[in-house]
Amino acid sequence: MSSTNRKHLRAWLILERIPGVGPRTADRLIEHFGDPSQVLAAGCAELQAVGLKPALVDAVLNPPENAADADLAWAEGEGVRILARDDPRYPPLLAQLSAPPILLFVRGDPEVLKDPMLAIVGSRNPTPSGRETTGDFARYLATCGLTIVSGLAIGIDGAAHAGALEDGRTVAVLGTGPDLIYPKAHRDLARRIAQNGALVTEYPPGTAPVGRNFPRRNRKISGLSLGTLVTEAALKSGSLITARYAVEQGREVFAIPGSIHNPLARGCHALIRDGAKLVESAADILEELAPLLGPLVAETTAPDGSGTDDTGELDADYLRLLDNLGHDPVAPDDLIRRTGLSAQAIASMLLLLELKGYVSSCPGGRYCRST
Repeated sequence: MSSTNRKHLRAWLILERIPGVGPRTADRLIEHFGDPSQVLAAGCAELQAVGLKPALVDAVLNPPENAADADLAWAEGEGVRILARDDPRYPPLLAQLSAPPILLFVRGDPEVLKDPMLAIVGSRNPTPSGRETTGDFARYLATCGLTIVSGLAIGIDGAAHAGALEDGRTVAVLGTGPDLIYPKAHRDLARRIAQNGALVTEYPPGTAPVGRNFPRRNRKISGLSLGTLVTEAALKSGSLITARYAVEQGREVFAIPGSIHNPLARGCHALIRDGAKLVESAADILEELAPLLGPLVAETTAPDGSGTDDTGELDADYLRLLDNLGHDPVAPDDLIRRTGLSAQAIASMLLLLELKGYVSSCPGGRYCRST
């Protein structure tokens, strides 16, 4: 980091650390003064002229520089970055929000934050079926090139991250500082995410997992994403908060329906009643996001979007899979045994075949030929 960049980032860090200066106040100060260095150089009268209360004027005039220097020292570690709002690596979708985070503390690859992303959220106590469905959707969508975003919580979040990591990338948004992993049970998962994606937070190092942090974390989860998928959620759920943020941000909301007897389906049913798109397959999500994804979807769908009966475009492995997939529903495990292909290959190939119209998904996670 050059001395000029270091000085500029230090000014952002000092501004972020000033008590009472949140994203909205920072917006007002930057709009008036131009950049954080000018804010910190302003005098009492200039700060009062912006409309700051006396206590906040005093805080700006006596900023916590030592804390900011500690943050800057953290940023010199391996595989970590701090992104200010004016950094070209700052995620563009998040920057579109009103009052986006002043800074992002990142562990992993900051470039992943420019990827097309989909949030997947849900219950901390999912059913086995909900956990499996989440993992399947995350894996399929990651295979198609979407980066999966979630909150690293126990349950659906963890299943979404783990599924995406099988053949793609994922981003975990933290409700703590970047140096603390919560819950502790996900330390290994967090390490894998940092190696194949990124851990992101607006909270500086040392920030503990207190309750008020998590609604703001949820706003970032939806804010990073083109859309939010809720796979299982009760009526009173943090996942529904994330979905509401997505609606406010003008992003898509998807929900997977479930049994009327399953209390963890009620949150999804409520979202669907309120206008969320009912989702039965990964293709439903890709179809809805197609105008935003462009070439990504073009690579995985037939030109007219309706599929084709011409199997001449398929390679030998795909033809072998179709030969072993009759018109009666078949489980993926049976296809693995019949073809000798890996589970990961089967999952990826089935998704592509479904998108192209060769294959249909059936109840119970099984598949059959459509043509």
